Amino acid sequence: MKLFVCQACNNILYFENRVCGRCGHQLAFLPERQTLSALEPADNGVRALADIGEGRFFCANAGHDACNWLLDLGQTSGYCRACRHNGTVPNLSDPAQLAGWRDLEIAKHRLFYSLIRWKLPLKTRSEDPDHGLTFNFLADDPNGQTKVMTGHDNGLITIALAEADDIERERRRLEMGEPYRTLLGHFRHEVGHYFWDVLVRDAGRLEACRAVFGDDTISYAEALKRHYDQGPPAEWQQNFVSAYATMHPWEDFAETWSHYLHIVDTLEMASEFGMEVRPPADQIGGLTARLSFDPYIVGDFDRIMQAWLPFTFAMNSVARAMGVRDLYPFILTPAVIGKLGFIHNLLQGAARAG
Repeated sequence: MKLFVCQACNNILYFENRVCGRCGHQLAFLPERQTLSALEPADNGVRALADIGEGRFFCANAGHDACNWLLDLGQTSGYCRACRHNGTVPNLSDPAQLAGWRDLEIAKHRLFYSLIRWKLPLKTRSEDPDHGLTFNFLADDPNGQTKVMTGHDNGLITIALAEADDIERERRRLEMGEPYRTLLGHFRHEVGHYFWDVLVRDAGRLEACRAVFGDDTISYAEALKRHYDQGPPAEWQQNFVSAYATMHPWEDFAETWSHYLHIVDTLEMASEFGMEVRPPADQIGGLTARLSFDPYIVGDFDRIMQAWLPFTFAMNSVARAMGVRDLYPFILTPAVIGKLGFIHNLLQGAARAG
């Protein structure tokens, strides 16, 4: 993620900012320019100071304070590039459901920042009725009869509204023995399943993917039952980024995909701050890194790893000094790094094609 600058007063801005804290200008994100812009009133909509063109209009979800993106040029109503992929949303007349949906939208918009930066193919359900990317945000049955499960099915991603409750999400994390569980993590994982369909299955890369992640033709239902009955295999950490990744090659791909998105977006933010890791105690240079590159466009995956490992070592150490969990509580073995490299090449190829 980038840092942004207010065009009116040069104040530093963050992706989720709605108003500049220095000059008071309203702010909006321009997805086609990947920038946050100060706004001024216009006869027709608003004028973005980062774009000297004609008037622009807000996404319809701005009316619910759930989106601060502008519509594409020439579009005067409807939804932005991120919100047009929404299917079902919660009951917005319920304050608790509205608040939860807003939190989900923050995570979803961060996801779309990355997908747009890589120029990935993004078709809605109306554009592709069989496999368009759609998000359904569903609340549990208030009578307690059914619980919504987060998951993916042929382009349709269901996100359980209950995950927006910090206490409930932490309860599930502890119950499932997970070191990490966030809203953004859910979005990145589930969209990994969607892009397995688009970039692997439908793009003629099945054999190459199977050589790295294994045979995806094995029964998913049987693999799921075995995982929850028996748990992950012994010494799974040598070959998988998480215990859940051991369940089936599809889950291994989605987990690895999500971690790659974690890494790239975090490194971009660290680079925006000009961070450098250079501990005086490091006599051999293994923990030294200068984060001064754009990880979204770097071709050499080794460069990403050479920055990520020292950075997370430093950030985990800082987190422990505060008495909180590690920023990145995972071990990246050579086998896992090889899988991450596959995702890197897949995304870089898609970006070039886009």
